[in-house]
Amino acid sequence: MTNRNLVIPTLLTSVAMVQPIFAQSNNSNAAEPIFEEIVVTAQKREQSIYETSVSVSAFSGDVIRKAGITDLVDVGKFVPNLNVTTFSAGHTASANPFIRGIGLQDHLITTDPGVGVYVDGVYLGRQVGQNWSLSNIERLEVLRGPQGTLYGRNSIGGAINIITRKPGDEEVSQGSVEVGSRGRVNVEFYSNFILNDDIAMLFSGAFKRRHGLGEFLNLPNVKTDVGELRDMSARVALEWTLADSLSLLLAADGNEGDSGLNPYTTFIDEVPNGEVYGVGYRNSDVSADPYDNNTGQSGQAAVSNSSYGLSFTAEYGFSENLDAKLLLSKRRSDYASGLDDDSFFDNFLAFPETGFAEQISVELQFTGEYDKMDFVASLYYFEEEGFNDQRPTTFNGNPGTFRLEQKVESHAIFANLGYQITDDLRISGGLRYTVDEKEANVNLSDFVTTEAQAEFDEISWDFSATYHFAEALTVYGTVANGYQSGQFPARPFCLFGQLDFTQPGNVPPVNCFASTDNITALNYEIGIKGQPFENLQMSLAVFRTEYEDLPYQVSTTREGGFNTVNLVVDQDSMGVEWESSVRLFEGFYIRTAVGYINVEVDDPVAVAPLTPEWTFAISPEYSFSMSTGGTVSLRIDYSYRDDMFGEPSPDPGRFTRIDSRGLVNFNVSYLSADESWTVGLYGRNVADKRYENARLNTGDYILAILSNDASEFGMRFTKEFR
Repeated sequence: MTNRNLVIPTLLTSVAMVQPIFAQSNNSNAAEPIFEEIVVTAQKREQSIYETSVSVSAFSGDVIRKAGITDLVDVGKFVPNLNVTTFSAGHTASANPFIRGIGLQDHLITTDPGVGVYVDGVYLGRQVGQNWSLSNIERLEVLRGPQGTLYGRNSIGGAINIITRKPGDEEVSQGSVEVGSRGRVNVEFYSNFILNDDIAMLFSGAFKRRHGLGEFLNLPNVKTDVGELRDMSARVALEWTLADSLSLLLAADGNEGDSGLNPYTTFIDEVPNGEVYGVGYRNSDVSADPYDNNTGQSGQAAVSNSSYGLSFTAEYGFSENLDAKLLLSKRRSDYASGLDDDSFFDNFLAFPETGFAEQISVELQFTGEYDKMDFVASLYYFEEEGFNDQRPTTFNGNPGTFRLEQKVESHAIFANLGYQITDDLRISGGLRYTVDEKEANVNLSDFVTTEAQAEFDEISWDFSATYHFAEALTVYGTVANGYQSGQFPARPFCLFGQLDFTQPGNVPPVNCFASTDNITALNYEIGIKGQPFENLQMSLAVFRTEYEDLPYQVSTTREGGFNTVNLVVDQDSMGVEWESSVRLFEGFYIRTAVGYINVEVDDPVAVAPLTPEWTFAISPEYSFSMSTGGTVSLRIDYSYRDDMFGEPSPDPGRFTRIDSRGLVNFNVSYLSADESWTVGLYGRNVADKRYENARLNTGDYILAILSNDASEFGMRFTKEFR
């Protein structure tokens, strides 16, 4: 039986077991709830997950640890119709989420992701540095489908919310040490303490290190191995309650990473008409072990990243019914990376890269509840400027440079209104108006320069209804619109082919450095979520999403470098998502997540990239008490992602096809009787499944970005102090 064949039988088995389990549960203590209530802020206010009219997956900090989730890439293993890769310039700190067939595998400053990532309401706009460490967080939420009204631009596929712990929630300190194979050493600490009746402070930090998967065979003095990880992060937050109605929160976070380049390899013989093959290079020039690397360029063995953020939040309660929140944020990130694309010793294809981005955001938000009506309204401003610089590059043996810059200003106003028609029926609707202004310029080999400007505006809207037809069971329906501003090409080397040497400065007569039109999405969705039986917690969603003017990025080699163009398509996606947790008997739970999606594209030569048809995860967990009073927990996690294409254009040789993969993690832990310490054993990717994150056929060679996710075993000790 194949991995794909396991999905439906497992799902049906879980549901079929509910009725006899439910009958048994009537003899148990009905006063003690089987499942803890899950509260989310997916719709900008605290709600039970059952009440939200959106497909959302939520992970607590405890579940994240038990499932072996360390970053956003790992989250992509456990959510229906979510796939997260690390393609960007081979950087280990990059994250490229795809939800329901929408995402972005590039990272350059003129590209915008289709899935928005937020930390405490602050948007993280860049893919490099977005692969956040998930140490010491309270909760993570994954919203699937367009979120154009509440989250705005760049959320046409969905949004990911990372919610950190707040100062003063509870006075506690906690430390954790994890050691394991591959040289794994993780140290995490967290302290939340109350200074006085009005001031609380939180401080957390983490150090993570893991050895790589291979060596740079021709660089004996290099300081990092292929895929090596070294990362440090910290966060401090101070909350000051000035009065019952007014509180101020100041938070700062920082991250520094110095790691080895992600593993990757190059296939040359498969493209015999390509430039690399034509000058005499072959697959034998590349390392026989794809996790080793034959590069001769020492400057492209390591990657680095640093990011810092500062945010200020003021919350004021005008009355019991009306609250206001002001959120100010400034973030900046820097990185150094780049790929020696040829993967062999000679300097034939090399693209070292540095990047920078700085963001400022301001949001003034009002929330209120009057009798049967509730609302969220906001004014929003976002500003970003940044660059990507590659120098000196080598393309087909020829030296060059590349620099891309962009500045963005975005203004938005939105409101969402809900009304409780009856005790069981609630309707809501929202509008958002967004204006985006972009200025970009590009410099190719210090020979061709051009700039472009564009302005975009769009009205996004949504309408939904939820109906409680049982105490803990809700059915919902929603129609939602999403928006993303147009984008300039990431690598417009097409300019070389349009030079007019009769004009001063070699100005291209036709500017191929032009933006696409607005990207819009319209999503229809119905779902049911809640507890149909005492022992079953579930959600089921059926959706169809229509995308217009969606740019697929297609890269091919051209005179002077890569030419990345936006292939604009219309895309129609239909699918089903199921999540559940079943208690089979006292202490034994099985959690499942199943996603299916069918994507149709109006262009006959295009396919949705990095979008597996089936996604599946199952996690049985059993906990029991010991005679010592402590608790033992045993958990296994299996996740599956179907095969998929690595880029938008399929090819007859299937060279861009990425094989399916199934991964297994386990966690065994002991919680002391006083619940003050935990010791555990873990295994990640225990079968050592090696798989690919992305593939690109340039026409001259095939580039495969490999996963940095090999088998790992170790132990973890956590101590809590109160």
